[in-house]
Amino acid sequence: MNPALEGVAGVRQALTVVLPVRLHRTPDWAEGPIPFELGSRRTDSATRSVYFAAASARVLYGTPGRPCRWHRFLTVDHDELHLKGMEILRTATARSPGHALAVLHFTVTRPLLPVLRAIGHRRTADPDPLSGPLAPDQLLGDIAELRAGTDTFALGRPYTIAFLTPDAQHTPALRTAQDAALPQSADAWLWQLASRSTPKDFPLAPEIASEQLDQAVRISADWSSLVLRHGAAFLGHRADSGEGDFYEFGELHARTVYLDAILLGSLQRDHIDELTDDLSEVFDSVRLAGRVASLEKNIAVFRSTYWRQHLTAHGPANELLLAFQSQHRLPARFNEILAEAADYSRLVQTQESQQISGALGVLTILGLPLGTALGILQVLGDESLTHLLVALALSVAATAAVLTTRYGRLVLSSLRGRAGPQRGS
Repeated sequence: MNPALEGVAGVRQALTVVLPVRLHRTPDWAEGPIPFELGSRRTDSATRSVYFAAASARVLYGTPGRPCRWHRFLTVDHDELHLKGMEILRTATARSPGHALAVLHFTVTRPLLPVLRAIGHRRTADPDPLSGPLAPDQLLGDIAELRAGTDTFALGRPYTIAFLTPDAQHTPALRTAQDAALPQSADAWLWQLASRSTPKDFPLAPEIASEQLDQAVRISADWSSLVLRHGAAFLGHRADSGEGDFYEFGELHARTVYLDAILLGSLQRDHIDELTDDLSEVFDSVRLAGRVASLEKNIAVFRSTYWRQHLTAHGPANELLLAFQSQHRLPARFNEILAEAADYSRLVQTQESQQISGALGVLTILGLPLGTALGILQVLGDESLTHLLVALALSVAATAAVLTTRYGRLVLSSLRGRAGPQRGS
């Protein structure tokens, strides 16, 4: 009989928990991400930066003299969860300069799915394992606190990234041969790990099951990944032979480069959320042109700094980022932002054109009567001061009369930046 995932403890089980926090001060930890080591390989900032475009590397690891990420090795054991270390990535935006993400790295020695269900606060789940000595507030001390539920990221439970490799008895996850197709049960396990749920918690509708599971990233014949809104998972498809197995390298990548791809997606989502809020408040300011100019600048900064859909020549990291973007509709949302900003820009240009036309109209209204009067006096050779004053008075009266007409009102309205009277008014 095939084992149910709820009771399965894999040969190798890693868990990364990403928590939205608010920084109170700059951490006094070591700069950069946790430099996990495997043999001669050390995954510090320099090593990881090779996998990313320069702009992406800067927002993930910072630059010399301007760090944005810090780490601390820490060993805490509680309820068969073993904390290995912590990271903090500053994710400041214009509106939220204190925003950051805390990353907790665990190994788990009991069945992994119940731990994920408890972190996701599923019904009938075990007590939250992130409590007691593993409570985030206790681990972070006075450096940061969990964000309130009003923040977008905090609307869901902490983001989890699970890594599990099977042994020979875990047949639902295994290929029968290296060139054999995966059994459906393997994707069912992958879905449960990523969604932090059992079929009782969240019965996946058969009509959409294939669509959801088609988004799984087949990293190689040995393992797959699935990225969902509130969690991601990596699952092995052959028996793990233990120490020295390739899965040691796979776990290292899941904790480092692949984690960073998902963190970059989180950064992109936060900034797109903020741009969306900015768009909704464009008309709250009396200075529409200044507000739109500021919005266009913010969009340009986001586009050059954060918006990447191609991270690296190393395919899986790109695919994981694209999967995260797809789950949160980031490409579609950003295109909507660009289209809406373009509409507002055209509106500002239209208003500016109206104001220029209005200014030219005022010059015409003022200049024509006065120029006509002075021209007549000049032709007649009249240099009388009285006649000149009379001419000026008549030109002012003519101008005032013109300004009371529909054309005059349109000119004045254009100067104020508003549409003139509608036809038939």
